[in-house]
Amino acid sequence: MAQFINEKEATVTEAIDGLLQASGGELARLDGYPHIRVVVRADWDKSKVALVSGGGSGHEPAHAGFVGKGMLTAAVCGDVFASPSVDAVLAGILAVTGPAGCLLIVKNYTGDRLNFGLAAERARAFGLKVNMVIVDDDIALPDLPQPRGVAGTLFVHKIAGALAESGEPLDKITSAAERVIAGTSTIGMSLDTCTVPGSPKENRIGAGKAELGLGIHGEAGVQQIAYQNARQAVAAVTEKLAKVMKSKPHVVLLNNLGGASVLEMSILANDLTQSDIGKNLKLIVGPASLMTSLDMRGFSVSVYAYSAEDQALLAAPCSPSAWPGCKAIKPVSVVELPDGLRPIQPIPSQHKDTAAFLTKCCQVLIAAEADLNALDAKSGDGDTGSTLAGAARALIDALDRMPLADHTQLFRAIGQELSQTMGGSSGVLLAIFFTAAGDAASSGLGMIASLKEGLARMQKIGGAQIGDRTMVDALKPALDELEAKGLADAAVAARSGAAHTATITKAKAGRASYISAEQLDGHVDPGAEAVARLFEQLAT
Repeated sequence: MAQFINEKEATVTEAIDGLLQASGGELARLDGYPHIRVVVRADWDKSKVALVSGGGSGHEPAHAGFVGKGMLTAAVCGDVFASPSVDAVLAGILAVTGPAGCLLIVKNYTGDRLNFGLAAERARAFGLKVNMVIVDDDIALPDLPQPRGVAGTLFVHKIAGALAESGEPLDKITSAAERVIAGTSTIGMSLDTCTVPGSPKENRIGAGKAELGLGIHGEAGVQQIAYQNARQAVAAVTEKLAKVMKSKPHVVLLNNLGGASVLEMSILANDLTQSDIGKNLKLIVGPASLMTSLDMRGFSVSVYAYSAEDQALLAAPCSPSAWPGCKAIKPVSVVELPDGLRPIQPIPSQHKDTAAFLTKCCQVLIAAEADLNALDAKSGDGDTGSTLAGAARALIDALDRMPLADHTQLFRAIGQELSQTMGGSSGVLLAIFFTAAGDAASSGLGMIASLKEGLARMQKIGGAQIGDRTMVDALKPALDELEAKGLADAAVAARSGAAHTATITKAKAGRASYISAEQLDGHVDPGAEAVARLFEQLAT
C-alpha cells in the first residue's frame, strides 16, 4: 500500500523534524542523527525530576508528542517498532538529568527493558539518580509472565508528569508511577493489521473478523472473533476488562490505534459508556490517537481506578497538544428546539391501499440500497442507496402517524418526514417535491398534476433540468407518460431516462458535476436509477 513517506531509512528522522518545526519552538532534539534521536523540552533547566520515556517509533504521538511541560522531559525514539540503542537512551538521560534525578518510564518489551536498563546503570555510574518503572498494563494474555506495556502508559506519563512539574521528589514520583502501573489494565481490538513502511502488509485478519488483544507492534492477538458491529466489539473488550476491575470510579482512556476514523471513535465512545463497565467509568481521556500502531484500524481501552489525588493530577494543565485532556463523563444533554421548528403533527388517518402502496415503494428503495451505493461510488461518495433506504425505513415507521386517507395532507406529511429524516441534497429536494405537491393538491389539482407541480418546484429551486444527469432525467419523462398513458409506459420512460444518464459525461447539477467525464462514462446516475426501479416495480 502506498504511504506518504520518502526514503524508508529517513522515515523516523524526517517525522521528528516535522514534529519539532510544528512545535512553536517548545521542543528540540539532541545532535547525533540518525543514530541518536532524542526529543527534549527546549525550556528544560534540570531543576526538577526529569521524566524520560520512549521506544520504537510508529506509535505517534507517543512518545515524542508527549514531551512538554507537565508530561515528559525527553523521548528516545528508535526505528519503527524497534527499541532505541543504549547510547541513545543514555544521551537522553544525560541531557536532561540534574540533581533532582530522573525517572525512566519503560514499556514491558525485552528490547526496551534491556536498553533502558543498561543505560540507567551507566547513568548511575556517572553519579546520577535514576529510577526505572516498567509498564505492563496489557491483559490480553492473563497468564503471561511478562505482560506488554501499551496505551495505559499514558496514565503514567500524565500523573508522574504532573507530580514532577509540581516539584515532587524522585522517590514520591516513582512510587506514584508504580501505583498507577499496578492499577492500570488495557486491551485492544482491530479489524486489520498495520502497514510497516517499506514492508509488505500482513493480511492475517480475514473478512468479517476482528482480532482481540493484539499488540501495538502488530503482534497477533489472543483470538479472532466474528465481527458484527461497534457495540459487539466494545462488549468483547469490556468483558475482559470487567474481570480485573473493582466496583469503584475509573478513568478510561479510549485510544485510536491509528486507522479508525473520528466518526468511528465517537461511536465507540458512546458504546463504551453504555457497556457493562460504563457505570464505573467517571472520567475519560480521548477518544484520540495516543498510542498508535501506525495505521492499524482498531482501538484500545485502558482503565485505572483513580484516587482524588490522581483526579487532580490527570486534570492538571500540560503543554503537549497530543494530550486531549481528562474530562468527566456526563449524560447526553438535550436542549429544546427553538420555537417554530417543532413540527406540527398531522392528524393520522387509515387507508389500507395507500399504506400498502407506500410500503411497497419504500421496500423497493430498501432492497436497492447496495446497488445504488455501488453506482454512487462511481460518481459520488457511495451513500445514495443508504440515504434513500434510511428515509424509506423512517417513512415505514411513521405510517401509523400519517394522514393516509387525505392525499393532500399526506404529500405535505411525507415532505415534513423527509426533511427531518433524510440528509443530503436529495433529502431537501424530495421534501420540496412532496410539500409542493401537497400545496398543488390543496388548490384542486389531481394527484399526477400535483406531482408534476412538485417536480417543477423542485427543479426551480434545485436547478436541475433534463440532461443534467440527475433523478430528473428519469422522473420527468415518467410523470409525463404517467399522465398521458399510464404506469407501464411511465416505467419504460423512467428506464429510458435513467439509461441515458450513462451517456451523459458532463453533469450540470448534483455531486456528479464535480466528477471527471472519464469517471461518469457508462455509469447510470444513482438517483435516476432509483426512480426507474421504483416505477418498474410499481408497474409489475
